[in-house]
Amino acid sequence: PISDRNSTDNSLSLGATTMMMLATTLVLASLALGKSEQEYRIFPQRTSEEAAVIEWGHSAIISALDGAVATFGPQTSQGANFEVETAPVLARPIDGVGRWKKSNDETLSDFDRDYPGKLKNSDAVSGNMVIMTDAAGLSGVTMARIAKESGAAALMVVNTDQNAGDFIYSLEPETEEEKKYAEENIDIPIVMVSLQAGNVITTAMATDDSDPNEINKGAGLPDRVRLYAGGDRPFFEDAVSKTPVVYLIHNMLTSEECDALIGMAEGKYDRVDDTAGINNFLDNTMASTNGKPSAVNVDRVTMWKGGIAGKVIKDVDERISQVTGFPPEHFSDFQMNKYVKGSGHLPHYDLNEANGVMATITLFLNDVEDGDGGELFYPKPLDGGKPVMVRPRKGLAVVHHNTDENYVFDESTVNEELIVTGSSTVKYVAKKYVHLNPQHNAMRIVLPLIALPFGGKLPGIFSTLYIALIDKFGVQTGVTYFQKIVTMLPVLLLIGIASLVSDAVQKKLNEGKDGKKKESNEKTTKKTKKSKKSD
Repeated sequence: PISDRNSTDNSLSLGATTMMMLATTLVLASLALGKSEQEYRIFPQRTSEEAAVIEWGHSAIISALDGAVATFGPQTSQGANFEVETAPVLARPIDGVGRWKKSNDETLSDFDRDYPGKLKNSDAVSGNMVIMTDAAGLSGVTMARIAKESGAAALMVVNTDQNAGDFIYSLEPETEEEKKYAEENIDIPIVMVSLQAGNVITTAMATDDSDPNEINKGAGLPDRVRLYAGGDRPFFEDAVSKTPVVYLIHNMLTSEECDALIGMAEGKYDRVDDTAGINNFLDNTMASTNGKPSAVNVDRVTMWKGGIAGKVIKDVDERISQVTGFPPEHFSDFQMNKYVKGSGHLPHYDLNEANGVMATITLFLNDVEDGDGGELFYPKPLDGGKPVMVRPRKGLAVVHHNTDENYVFDESTVNEELIVTGSSTVKYVAKKYVHLNPQHNAMRIVLPLIALPFGGKLPGIFSTLYIALIDKFGVQTGVTYFQKIVTMLPVLLLIGIASLVSDAVQKKLNEGKDGKKKESNEKTTKKTKKSKKSD
């Protein structure tokens, strides 16, 4: 479990960090040759209009998969209004073809020669959602034709590309004949899901005792599923399936949440200076490798909200945890970054020796026009594909894993925020780091309380203290001392308040005693005067 890992087990040792810094320098040198000469995989490629959700379960436990709707069928005219609730059924044969041989009748069109006819289990398919793979290489319209003529209420196509990861796309007509046929005949929703998603739904009800042969016949499928348009719900888009793992989450934030985060940070930014060789572990701002700025003209502030955050941040953290599966107690607070013309963050790794960074979540808080720069760039994916470039879109999240499944640092995770070039462009980015170890209460409760009077911005003395303790005692001991000191602050504050209250009460009591004594003396004096007069 993540929470069982100790900071001493992190593979991000001082020696490893030095090696990574050297690697970053080499990447910088190689990229200096000019990005304009390279080709990229550019994201996002999907839109909310093509997103679909396949859902099953009840109110207590709901499972869901992302799908990409085809460019033909009722979703093209009904938009976000299409919805189907029915039973899922595996096609037989699963690829729609089986041992069928393509017709040699030259009087038929290619589209008709590719059509193998209805499914063998069309009676079971009728009125239900049929699940079919694309393993036979049939076009999307041909698979839709098979499903339609077998009586299906909807078609789920599983992308069987073993190297595609979670990649899915919208099926399209491949010829004018297919386009015409689809327009006239296809009136059922068609969606594509990834191979992983196909495995999830076909084994949804399976147990350790389930017979694999029965599972292959559909015994592991849920009884009912709901298929509907994704609308403004979060959905995934795979960018790099491994080395490094990079994926997009559309609609992670609402427009209002983006605006609220921007407003929280307004007036609190400081210009990043990473040239002094000092690693600010507390704010996840690491020193550049060569004495020159890595974060170029970037304004930054960490909003220390932690366990006392208001509704907006609590809602966002809960949604991020639900969608990504990362436990919220491992989250950093939001690091807010502001970029203007000439701002950017050169190639770097997301490292933190004080508490290793397992994953980085980058959230774009506003749109940036294409051509104005500011893209998030991954220059060295090792999946055999081209470099990846993600354009800023409001509410979009980009997640990359800095470690592999064994929590070992992944050197392919070098990333860059390209220079903003638009003359009037401002780019706002919120970053949330997922740490290997849970955040200590000193970070989640005490520091946010201290930052509360300052609108969430922590006084710089705490970063200075954190860095000094690590320099003096080393990472692990220095962090422990800092946590103890910070944890003691509320106690010392309470003691101080109690002392002040005690002093005030004592002073009041003393004033009362003095008053009574004075009053007594005055009475005694009066009595003495009366006695003298009578004498």
